[in-house]
Amino acid sequence: MSWWAIDVRTAPEQRDEITAWLVARTGQAVEERDDGTLVTFAPDETAAAQLVAQLQHEVDPAARTERRALDPVDWSTGWRHGLGSRRFGRLTVVPSWLPEASTPEPHTVVLDPETAFGSGEHGSTRAALTLLEQLLVPGGRVLDLGSGSGILAIAAVKLGASRAIGIDTDPEANLVASRNAARNQTNNRMELLEGDAGILAPLLGPADLILSNILRTANTALLPAITRALAPGGMVIFSGMEHAEAPEFRHTLDDAGFGLLQETLDAGWWGVAANRRE
Repeated sequence: MSWWAIDVRTAPEQRDEITAWLVARTGQAVEERDDGTLVTFAPDETAAAQLVAQLQHEVDPAARTERRALDPVDWSTGWRHGLGSRRFGRLTVVPSWLPEASTPEPHTVVLDPETAFGSGEHGSTRAALTLLEQLLVPGGRVLDLGSGSGILAIAAVKLGASRAIGIDTDPEANLVASRNAARNQTNNRMELLEGDAGILAPLLGPADLILSNILRTANTALLPAITRALAPGGMVIFSGMEHAEAPEFRHTLDDAGFGLLQETLDAGWWGVAANRRE
């Protein structure tokens, strides 16, 4: 089955109304091109024709439309196109389907994120990897809260952590992470657990380094558990927050007794390393 694109051209004053109608009707975002053309999508030719007829009947009879079939795409693998290797100091992240993944260097993470979060393409993951590469002290124990594809835990082991434990609420993510750990031959120094990080983290400590690449609200909620799980002199790397959230989270860390060690920014996503004040 081939999806169809529908180009809609209308008067400028009608665009907002038509956009809202299309979003409500299709449940999808609408693209607005530089020339004002609105682009929406339908799952097949019949649905595209019905959408156009309803649009012209209910919203704008004068709207000019054009329909076109899209090339079939296997979205189970299509998202891979354009992804390449990324370098973070000594560390390199390489998608598993690229040729260089067959002969990885010692500090190379070979990754297939599948359905789990963490490919190295998102700014929040890159921010966490940047801080991890610069600040990890070899030989320490690492907890990765919300471990997703396992990218951060695997990177920690590659950089010298003695052990890394990932915690995620999604059992499918842990299966993906387990396959990635085996792919990188780090599974003998990794453990992947399913459950609530707020409950499990204090039971798994003390950890020398805790990674928390999740939303600001979740990072905030996990601070008491992180505090209990952190070894004396240990460090936490927080990410998953937009730059605009940095001032609020700095205050949150200060109120919780943490001092800032280092910050980084990647494509608008902010990461910060912190430790407990003495």
